[in-house]
Amino acid sequence: MIKNETDFIKKIHLIISVCIVFPVSFSYGFYSDLFFDIHPKSIDELNFLKSIMLLYIGFSILWTIGIFNNKYLKVALISNMIFMLCLSLGRLLSLVKDGIPSFAYVFGTFAELFLGVYGIFILKRFKRI
Repeated sequence: MIKNETDFIKKIHLIISVCIVFPVSFSYGFYSDLFFDIHPKSIDELNFLKSIMLLYIGFSILWTIGIFNNKYLKVALISNMIFMLCLSLGRLLSLVKDGIPSFAYVFGTFAELFLGVYGIFILKRFKRI
């Protein structure tokens, strides 16, 4: 997993991402109205949230594989970077177009932006991953 300081630098944002994205996936899929101001009213909305849950779980699995197996580290880093940057840019677009969401989403926007930019930093710094 993490053998030295370089491994820590390369993988810490993947570990943070898994620790946040995996549990959040269940809140979207099963408890969206408990943790967020999301109140699905139709089976289509519930279906959408369950698919998002499994999408988040799938990426968490990929990142976990990258943490434990260096053969998959680069794909884990690239997918994490794209995932986080796209989420944060989508949230920024919504912030401009729709207004300011709850604190959890504002915090999430900047955390996702940070993790995505950190991924770019890692990929540039360690070109031989």
